[in-house]
Amino acid sequence: MPPGTSHRNQKMKMTLKGSLGFTALYLLIPCVFLCLLAGCTTFRSTATERQRLQGTWEGFLVGGESDGKITMTITGNSLHFHRDTNFWFETTFTLPASTEPQQLHATIKGSSDPTLIGQVVSAIFKIQDGTLTLATNQFAEQEPPKNFETNEEKGMCRHEFRKVQSQKKNTERSREPARSTSTLPLCVTTASGA
Repeated sequence: MPPGTSHRNQKMKMTLKGSLGFTALYLLIPCVFLCLLAGCTTFRSTATERQRLQGTWEGFLVGGESDGKITMTITGNSLHFHRDTNFWFETTFTLPASTEPQQLHATIKGSSDPTLIGQVVSAIFKIQDGTLTLATNQFAEQEPPKNFETNEEKGMCRHEFRKVQSQKKNTERSREPARSTSTLPLCVTTASGA
């Protein structure tokens, strides 16, 4: 071998190794980025959504407020929907994963109308600013609504609920010292000095 050839070969091997490493890294970074994007969705887990639903909610059918207040109690995967003795449902529900808006499928286990037992009611819901909005199709054979608009012709209705504080929390609050409040525009009250 001519003098300096082994040094040149070694340098070429190092350059080749370096360029291969750089090429591999160059190809790997987009793959890692795409994998991260695929794994990071905007959907909440169904366990998180189920937890947010837990408790007692009071509200009404939008457009049917004169029909009376509706109470909905959710414990685990059980949902009790009650307006009066002539309109109530005991159900179990599931939350299908990765649906937008989040879907809720309720199977009727008991009802003021026994002919409805066994039917599945498909709905969508969202919880925003302390309000639970639930939109359903009144016809069991239809798919869940795609949005929260009311459309009586298509049998789509919307309910709006607010969470009821437990009696224990209300009792604890009554023991707190009174705070002065002031009314701001839009009927928002806040503690003074906040």
